[in-house]
Amino acid sequence: MPKNYHDVYKCSLENPEGFWAEAASSIYWTKSWDKVLDDTRPPFYRWFPGAETNTCYNAVDRHVEAGHGDRIALIYDSVMTGTKRVISYKELQDQVTRFAGVLHEQNITAGDRVIIYMPMVPEAVVAMLGCARLGAIHSVVFGGFAPQELATRIDDCTAELIVTATCGLEPDRKVEYMPIVDEAIELASHHIEKVILLQRNEHLVDPSPRRDIDWHEAMARAKPADWVPVKATDPLYILYTSGTTGQPKGVVRDNGGHMVGLNWSMKNIYNIDQSEVFWAASDIGWVVGHSYIVYAPLIYGCTTLMFEGKPVGTPDAGVFWRVISEYKVAALFTAPTAFRAIKREDPNGELIKNYNLENFRTLFLAGERTDPDTLHWAEEKLNRPVIDHWWQTETGWAMGANCMGIEHLPIKPGSPTKAVPGYDIQILSPSGKQLAAGEMGAICVKLPLPPSGFPTLWNAEKRYVDAYMAEFPGYYQTGDAGHIDEDGYIYVMARTDDVINVAGHRLSTGAIEEVLCNHQDVAEAAVIGVSDQLKGQLPLGFAVLKLGVTKSHADIIQELRQSVREIIGPVAAFKTAVIVERLPKTRSGKILRNTMQKIANSEDYKAPATIEDPTVLTEIKNALIEIGYARS
Repeated sequence: MPKNYHDVYKCSLENPEGFWAEAASSIYWTKSWDKVLDDTRPPFYRWFPGAETNTCYNAVDRHVEAGHGDRIALIYDSVMTGTKRVISYKELQDQVTRFAGVLHEQNITAGDRVIIYMPMVPEAVVAMLGCARLGAIHSVVFGGFAPQELATRIDDCTAELIVTATCGLEPDRKVEYMPIVDEAIELASHHIEKVILLQRNEHLVDPSPRRDIDWHEAMARAKPADWVPVKATDPLYILYTSGTTGQPKGVVRDNGGHMVGLNWSMKNIYNIDQSEVFWAASDIGWVVGHSYIVYAPLIYGCTTLMFEGKPVGTPDAGVFWRVISEYKVAALFTAPTAFRAIKREDPNGELIKNYNLENFRTLFLAGERTDPDTLHWAEEKLNRPVIDHWWQTETGWAMGANCMGIEHLPIKPGSPTKAVPGYDIQILSPSGKQLAAGEMGAICVKLPLPPSGFPTLWNAEKRYVDAYMAEFPGYYQTGDAGHIDEDGYIYVMARTDDVINVAGHRLSTGAIEEVLCNHQDVAEAAVIGVSDQLKGQLPLGFAVLKLGVTKSHADIIQELRQSVREIIGPVAAFKTAVIVERLPKTRSGKILRNTMQKIANSEDYKAPATIEDPTVLTEIKNALIEIGYARS
C-alpha cells in the first residue's frame, strides 16, 4: 500500500474492494467472505457478506494465543474512588469468558439483546465483550439516563436482560442507578425478568430477590463460555442517538466491517503501536467509548485506558497530565470542551509543568468543532500536534482527519484536515449540485460508507432512508454544513440547522463562534439564530469568560460586536451577546444550541436526557430574560 496520503486516499476510492480486502487480512475470520461488498440493495450496502468471525475473539483471545497474554489490555484509573487496576489480556480473557458463561446461564444466545447501564468501570467492558463472545447484541445506555429514556430503549430493542451497577459517581454527587432501573422496568411495555447487578462499595443496595443476580457471585460460579462464530453482517451492538421525533434512533454496528475499519484506524489515523497506551477520555455510553475505549484498541492489540473522573475538579485541571505521565500515554483523544475547561482553570498551563509527558505524542480532539483559539492554546502549551478530527455516531470512526500514521499533513486551524481514506466527501447545494471550493453547503458522503459505517437503524429501514439517505439520493447526509477549500481541507461550520439566514445571507454560527472564542477574555462561546421580524434571523452570542477577568461585561460585549463586524462583516448583523457562567452541554460535551434557541425564541422546550446539568438551562433563561429574550 502507498505511504503518502494522496495515493492512499486515491486507492481507497478507485479500488475500495481491494483496499478493504487488504485491510481485512489483519482480522481473523472463521470463514471468508463471498464478496467484499454487496451493493445489490442500495442504500443498504453490506461489507464482507458470507464471512464469519467473532469480535470478542479478535479483541481478546487471538492476542493471548499469539503469546501476548501478559501485555496490558486495560488500565483503569478512577479518581472518584481512588482505584487503579491493570488488567492483562490473559486476565481480561478469563473475566470475559466467565461473564459470557453468566449470560449463557441466563439463556442468552446469538441475536438476543442485552442492555448495559453501567458507570465507567472495567466490568462494563467485560459485559460488552461477553455479549460479543456469544453473538448477543449489546445496547449500552449511558448510566444516569432518566427512567423514561431507559424504558424507551428497553422497548425498542426488546432486551432480554439488563446489566447494571448500584451507582455512578460524579464529582459532587452519587447517582443511584437502581431506582432508575426499577422505574424503567415498570414503565417499559417489554418485560425484563433478570438484572445482573454489580454492587459498588460506594453504594450497596438490597437486591430484588427473584430478579437481581449478583455480579460477583455469578462470576465465581460461572463456567467459562467459548466464543461463537457469527456472520460479518450480524449486528454487534445497537447505540441509540437522539431522534427529532423524540423516538431515539438505534444505530446498528455490524461485526465484520466494524472490526476492519477500527483496526485500520488505530495505526493509520492515530499512529499507535501495539506496545503503546491509547487513551480516549470519553464514556462507554457514547460512540467514542464503544470505538476507542473498548473495541479499536483491543482489536488492534494495544493498551487502552479507562478513566472515571473529569478534566477539572478531580482534583484540579492537571489530572489529564497526571494520567498521561503516570501511564506513559502516547495519544489522548478527548472533546474540545474538556480543553476549554482546562484552559479556563489554568490559562497559562502551569500545571502541565508538574508532569513528565515525554511519551505523549499527539492530542486528538472531536465531538464538537475545535475552535482555533483552543487548538492554538493546546499546541502552545503541550508543544505537540493537536489534531481536530470529525465523525459521528453513525459512522463509528473518523470521516475527516489528519491521518498521522500515513502522512502528517499541514494543520489548518478550524479544519479536521482532509477526508479519511474510504470517505468520498462532497459539499452539495439544496438541489444536490456539487459545489465549488469555498462554497458552503450540506456535507455529504457518497455511498457506500466504508466499513464500520452504520448499515441501517434497528428495526427502522424506512427511517434510515428518510433521515439520512432521501434528501440527496446516493449520498449519506451528515447533517453538518460547511465547505471544502481548494486544498481539499474540510471545514465543518455548523449543523445544517445552525446555518442561519440573515436577510437572505446564509451564515455559519460556527464562524461567528470562532470570532468570539478568539477574544482574549473568552474561554468558550456559542452562537444561535433567533427569530427577527425584519431580517428573518439574527445571531445571538453567549460567552463564558476565563477565570480572573475583571473587565466590564459591557466592554467585552462591545469588543465582540466590533470583532464580528471586522472579521465576518456588517452582513452578520451581530449586535447581541450575553455573558454567562457556563453553557448547557450533553455529558459528551456537545453544546445544546437547539435548546438554547428554543428558550430565546420563547418556545416550549424540555431538558434533553443527555444534558449534564439541567439547572444551567434556568441560568441561560434568566440571562436571556434580562436582555429582552425568552419569557418568564
